[in-house]
Amino acid sequence: MATTIPVGRRREVFAALVAAQDTGLDVAASRKQVAAQFALTAKTVEKIEKEGLEADWPPFDE
Repeated sequence: MATTIPVGRRREVFAALVAAQDTGLDVAASRKQVAAQFALTAKTVEKIEKEGLEADWPPFDE
């Protein structure tokens, strides 16, 4: 579960996901890439993505 991952690490995953999408990757491809990069499942990345959006994690809090 995503909540067992420290919040700092979840924020890193979220930032990597946003960066991947900023390069032009679609949502599914960016989740797959970040999941592989951080050795997570795509479902875990999706949960982290949702958490980051709901909490306005950077870069969305600026």
